[in-house]
Amino acid sequence: MQQTACDLCPRRCHADRSASTGFCGESHTLRIARAAPHYWEEPPISGKNGSGTVFFSGCSLRCIYCQNHEIAVSHLGYSISPAALVQEMFRLKGEGVHNINLVTPSHFTEELIPVLRAAREGCIGIPFVWNSSGYEYPETLAKLEGLIDIYLPDFKYIRRETAKAYSSAPDYPDIAKAALAEMVRQCGTPQLDPQSGLMTRGVQVRHLVLPGGAQESREVLWYLHSTYGNSIGYSIMNQYTPMPQMSAHPLLSRRVTAHEYETVTRYALQIGIENAFTQEGEASCQSFIPQFSGQPL
Repeated sequence: MQQTACDLCPRRCHADRSASTGFCGESHTLRIARAAPHYWEEPPISGKNGSGTVFFSGCSLRCIYCQNHEIAVSHLGYSISPAALVQEMFRLKGEGVHNINLVTPSHFTEELIPVLRAAREGCIGIPFVWNSSGYEYPETLAKLEGLIDIYLPDFKYIRRETAKAYSSAPDYPDIAKAALAEMVRQCGTPQLDPQSGLMTRGVQVRHLVLPGGAQESREVLWYLHSTYGNSIGYSIMNQYTPMPQMSAHPLLSRRVTAHEYETVTRYALQIGIENAFTQEGEASCQSFIPQFSGQPL
């Protein structure tokens, strides 16, 4: 049941989202900015035919350097009914995508539960991916048990001061640790289809290396590996792209240097991380950030 004082996410803004919007910028009405195949996720998720990504409008974290600023902060998107969203998922399946990838969905968790159930009852037959910031309560994630096959969370920061400076969320490290533990409890070690190599179940954790943040990135990897070893998948991302709103920021107005990224990936090898995806130096120049029209395709 939807609550009039929303405390779904760690922001606990207590907004009445039936009548207004919360910190996330959204009401209880589902809104999306894009639903289309996406080819630039990790290879076991995108495969050959792409991942069926559904980008949701709004965000409960809203990092100052957000790569999808238009939809997370500027609220680009359009309303969609639960029944229409189920139809969109089946449309994507019909285009041959390997999974349905829900991007920044956390603030719509309650609204998505019946959608996911309806799609499963309709025998959609492909995995559901929960692609999130990692800033979500384990109690909220527990409601998704049995509905999500693959968790694809960020683990952005290990230092409270960085989380406060970049996301106004000093509690992010503690929240993300608890959220990840719940994701692992539900879905566990990544499982790949032996014939296609596609991921069918499990947890793949993403960490975006930030300019000037190589040491903290190493600390993040140390925490993850000392806690989970190689029972989770790792993605060490080099796609940070300076957005226009960061033009005056002393660090975030530049890209990650090759040396910064190499020190992080080298450290991952040193501590024994085996199943990690990395990105080439030109990743931040490629089309990892889709163009959002704000209208259905």
